[in-house]
This record gives sequence, structure tokens and C-alpha cells, in this order.
Amino acid sequence: MKKYISLISFLIIVLGTYWGFYDQKPITVKKAKSETEFSVDKALGHLKNITTEVHHVGTPGHKNVQNYLVGELQKMGLNPTVQTQTVINKKWVAGTTVENILARIEGTEKGKALLLLSHYDSNPNIAIGASDAGSGVVTILETVRAFLARGEQPKNDIIILISDAEELGLLGAKAFVEYHPWAKDVGLVLNLEARGSGGPGYMLMETNGKNHKLISEFKKANPGYPASNSLLYSIYKKLPNDTDLTVFREEGNINGFNFAFIGDHFDYHTMQDTYERLDRTSLAHQADYLMTTLNYFANSDLSNLNSDIDYVYVNFPILKILTYPFAWVNTMQIIALVLLLILIFFGTVLHRLQLKEIAKGFIPAILSIVVCGGVSFALWKGILLIHPDYNDMLHGFTYNGYWYIAAFTGLNLWLSFKVYKYFTKKENITSLFVAPIVLWLIINFIIPEDFKGAGFLIIPVFIAELILAISILTKEQSSRTILFAIFSIPTVYMIAPLIKMFPVGLGLKMLFISGVLLALLFGLLIPILNASKPRKGFTKLAGILAFLFFVIATYYSGFNVDKKKPNSLVYVQNIADSTAYWGTYNQVLDSYIEQKLGENPVKGSIANANTKSKYNTRFSYHQKAAYVPIATSDISIEKDTVVEGKRLLDLVFKPQRKIRKLEFSSRDSIHFHKLVANTIPVNDGKEYKVRRGSFLIYHFGNQDSILRLQMTLDPTLKPEITVNEVSDDLLKNTTLNIQPRSEDMMPMPFVTNNAIISTRKVKL
Repeated sequence: MKKYISLISFLIIVLGTYWGFYDQKPITVKKAKSETEFSVDKALGHLKNITTEVHHVGTPGHKNVQNYLVGELQKMGLNPTVQTQTVINKKWVAGTTVENILARIEGTEKGKALLLLSHYDSNPNIAIGASDAGSGVVTILETVRAFLARGEQPKNDIIILISDAEELGLLGAKAFVEYHPWAKDVGLVLNLEARGSGGPGYMLMETNGKNHKLISEFKKANPGYPASNSLLYSIYKKLPNDTDLTVFREEGNINGFNFAFIGDHFDYHTMQDTYERLDRTSLAHQADYLMTTLNYFANSDLSNLNSDIDYVYVNFPILKILTYPFAWVNTMQIIALVLLLILIFFGTVLHRLQLKEIAKGFIPAILSIVVCGGVSFALWKGILLIHPDYNDMLHGFTYNGYWYIAAFTGLNLWLSFKVYKYFTKKENITSLFVAPIVLWLIINFIIPEDFKGAGFLIIPVFIAELILAISILTKEQSSRTILFAIFSIPTVYMIAPLIKMFPVGLGLKMLFISGVLLALLFGLLIPILNASKPRKGFTKLAGILAFLFFVIATYYSGFNVDKKKPNSLVYVQNIADSTAYWGTYNQVLDSYIEQKLGENPVKGSIANANTKSKYNTRFSYHQKAAYVPIATSDISIEKDTVVEGKRLLDLVFKPQRKIRKLEFSSRDSIHFHKLVANTIPVNDGKEYKVRRGSFLIYHFGNQDSILRLQMTLDPTLKPEITVNEVSDDLLKNTTLNIQPRSEDMMPMPFVTNNAIISTRKVKL
């Protein structure tokens, strides 16, 4: 039996790791057994119908999806309405006329309402939007249908908001919160989102206060797969990403939950975000969230979900979610420190610990972290040099990204085994174990300063101290390795999924963080993984797996019909001097781009032609092109006068072709006493100072035919502004004669693409 103990212990760690991933989402999709249960098949039927074409704001597809959703709500016996409202986002200074779809289920009481939220517009100008956020829309449709099939009237009103123009700056949510009378009735929002086409759906809360009541009520709702922890929210708050729910929190002071899956990030905002590629289990996970939370919160008191207490929360075996107050964290840290000092004292007294070996233990503990993090960082940089076209996947997550995560995990395990090999002896393992615990304690004292939600990282420290105490107080027995492995299950259950989550959620450039985290986790497992002779076998296994996964990742490094190469091509014409250029955002050129830029294009951007994008991406190459006259907007000045010492200027832009947006910028500073776009004040009607760059982006919606700008300026100010007019008709322009992409290519997301940009300067 003794010779199998190490193998059994190793398998326990593997199973604990698997358990941590298994509990994050459904493994299979269950068939609905009655009309009151959620039917994934029915939801998919809706999804297929609303994702036959792009449907961003202003397109025929957008109106078709809107009509379909209104019709489906009517079939349920609801009375949907469409809120039409021009709105301008203050943060991104982007505006349009939105068309929100709204319906309401009356409750039996007069308390606060529960709002179900997702958006139906796809990302301009290429995304199909099956996951983002068609999955959320159809989850709401099918959940509401199943809920109504029960024939029970809820205690609270239920408001359904299928918002518009989320992709343009959360504009539909802003229109509802600021202009719709129902907004004041909302007590809680359940928002469904996606940033990829698969993976577990993570729960993230939005609150201006403390989270105690929200997390407590969420636990009572008892979702089957509550994937979340408080560290995720701390990270989320520091990222530039927002959802519609952010508007409810910031502008309406309304609490809510985001449920969003982020796996298969390579499909996000692309033409591959399709019905076929959506992970069915991810849809089932969203359904589990919404069915359980709707059934609970529809009959709960939503009048006051604010709290004066913040909780740490984390996924935990059997409990699903473990919670405790943030106020406990400092005390827990101090207790852990005192316990460690006591254990070191008794360990040295009992001669189970040697101070010299404890000190020596810091060498492999720190070295493994540095080596794993450093090698991962440098190796990924090297991979980008070998595969430069990875840089053209602006998501930062490649199609073979999961293979890279597996390969780097195997590599870092191999490196950790190798580092500890030179310092580990049978008689000093207990002493070496002290250093990783100390490092974890230091991290616990430091990280919460910037990432408050990391307070649960003290739990692995207590588990490690329990293992250390047993090692000190009991005689050496090989069988206790199994006990240590069992005790370590919560540690790997909590930490292992984070090793995958960081590069999935933040891009493969974060593989070095996974390396550091794995090295830290490895340190807490050395009494198990380094306790016996099979360590050599584990090292070889890690090395072999790393090599195998790197080979597989390399094999799948290319592009094909199912994993399309993103590329970009834009035609830019300057109206003032009748010049034109071809531009691309690609770092690596291909045949589609070279048909217009040639094999030796000019490196760099095009003056005044860059439009606002998520990652502020600029043209990487350009080439002079033949100037082709293209109809541009008529600009008329309907008023230019001075009243009470201020210049009032009224301009009207009337498009002469189907355009998606007008973007206004200036190379000089401008001080607007007031700026109004289609009757809606920019910057909430306050003074608006622009130093330089973009100061307004207006997207033309279904209801927009012109853009009227009303400016109030100093009389002495005669600014010159640049107006970029963007249309998505590049591929349809027969004069420009673009040969279509091959089947293994697709338009690059996150940038202006497939577009004609007409740029001109206007002297005001």
C-alpha cells in the first residue's frame, strides 16, 4: 500500500482541481420536462431567429430583431412598448436615438420592481451577436415564458428591459434610467451578458454600498452553479469594461447582478459569434442563474438591499459559496501570523523544524515564483515573435489559447518541481514548508490594499498551517500524505480555476500571472508533491504534458474556415484636397489587404483618419489610393449670432449616403459653454472643455435622418474641427472594386472596418 500513497495523494489533488472546475457550470444540458421549466431548445429557437444577420443600431437587421422580440412578448400575453429616446453618454461622449423594448408583469404588492435586463443590438459593424447578447435576450424570453406558465402572480412587479445601443456606450440603459418613468420603481436588476461564446457564467455585483445583503440574498436564491468570488469584482472595478448595469448603479443608485460568461473570447464581437458556436452549457448556466434568482427575487423584499457591511465571498466545496465579513480579514491575518509563530516555536523545540532549513526554504519558494513568472512572460513574448499574426487578434486570446494555458501550466509545474528538487530532502520537507506559508501571509497583508476582494486568500494559509501543525506534532508516516491531500482540496478548489481565468479573461499576456499563482499554489502542496520518491515521475509527467501541449498549440496555430484570420481594410478620403488612402490595422498583411496596399505599404497611421475604438488602435500601414468622389453630408449653418456676449451656432448635418456615424474631433482646445446634439445636451448641459481629440460621436439610429449641433462659444473663438463620416459600404462600392475575403478570413473586430471614411475640416 505504501508505494501507492503518493499516487493516491496526487490523484486526490487532481480530483480536487477537477471539482473546482466541475462546480462552475453545467456539464450537460437537461431537457425540460414540463412547460414550467426552462427549455434550452426553445431558447435556441429564438436565438436562431434573431442571429441571421448583423443587427447593430441603424441596420435593417436591427429593426427585424426588434419586431421579432416585440412579437414574442405579445405572444406571452404581455403588452410591450418601445421607448424611443435620443441620449448621449457622458463618459464616451457617444450618442444615438435608442429604441428600448419594455414590458411589465404586474405584482400583487406595491413594493420595488425586479428588472430583467439584456441588450439586443450587436456590435458594429460585423458581429452577429449570438452570445453578446443574444444569449441573454433569449434566456429572458424563455425564463419569462416558463415563469408565466406557472400561472402565479408574483409579489413584485417584473420589468423586462431589452435595451438598445449597449455596444455604443450603454445608451439604452442610460435612456431608461434618465427618461423612463419606470426607472424609479426598480429595486434590483438582473443583467445577462457575454464576452465570448462559452465558459462558466460569472456573477458580479454592482452596488454603490456594501454587499452583505446582496450576497446573502443571492445565496438564498440558491443557483445551482454560483461561479464567483470577491476578487473578481475587485479586478472588474479596475478594468475599463462596463455593462448596462453600471449605468443603473452610477446614475440610478440601483443594485444588481451581472451574469456573464467570458470563455472562447476569440469569438467576441466577431462574425463568428453565431448560433452554431454558442456553448449550450453556457446558455444553460445563464438559465440556471435567471430561473433561480427570478423565482426568488420576484417574491422578496427589494425595498432596501443596501448594507453597511461588506463580505468576502468565494466558491467553496459543498457550501458552494463561503462568505464572511471583510472586517474579519485583518483579524484572520493576525491570527494566522500568531499561529505560524507558535508552530515555528514548538517545531524548533520538538526538533521537527530547523531554523537553517526554514531560511533555506525561501530560496526555492521565491525562485519558483520568479522563474515561473519570468519564463512565462518571456516565453509568451517569444511566441508572439514566432507567430506575429497573434497580434492581429485584438482580444488577446488566440484560438489555441486553451492549449497554451495547459502547456504553460505543465511547464510551470515542471519548473517548480525542478527548482525544489535541489533543496528537498526527506528530513527537511516540513522546514521547507514554512517559507511558502510566510509568502502567502505577506501577500495577504499586501494585496487587500488594492484588491479588497482577495480577503479569501487567507483560507489556504490556515489550511497550510493545519498541515504544518500535524507535521510537527505527529511522527512521520507515509499515510498522512493522503490526509494532507484531503485537507488541501479546498485550496486547489479555490485557486486552480483562477490560474485559467486570468489569461481567459484578461488575455494570454497574463500567463505570467498564472505562472506566479501556480508557483504559490505549488508551495502549499510540497508536503504532498515532494514527500516521496514518485516526485521524479511527477516531474517527468509535467514535462511531457507541457511538451505535448506546446506541440498541439503549435499545430493549431494557423487559421482556417472555423478559426478565421481577422483583417482590416478601410478607404479614407480627404474632401479638402481630394486625396485618398487605403489603411489597415493589421500588423501582418495578407492577400486581402495587399490587393490595395501592395506588398510594401507605408508604415504608420493616416492623419485625421483614426476613429475612436476600444483599444485606441491606430492604422499600422497605409497606401495612397485613387480619389473616388463619394457623396458626403450636406452641412448647413442655420444660425450664427452673438447673444449676451456668447456666440450661438446652429449646424445641421444631412447625410447623402447611408452612414453609421459622424465623429467630431479637434486638434486645438475648444471651450463649449454648451453643446447640444439633436436637442440633447452633451455633458449634461454643463460647460464642456475639449483639449484635443474626439469630442462627439453620433451614431445614426433607425429614427435619425439628420444631426443638429447647437454650440455656445466665446465670440472670439473660431475653431476648426475635423468631421469623419463613416459608412459600412466599402465592400459594396463597385468603383473601389474590393475582392472579397477568402473563407478563412473575417473582418477584424474593435476597429472601424469594411468602411469608407470621409474626412473634412470645418472652420466654425
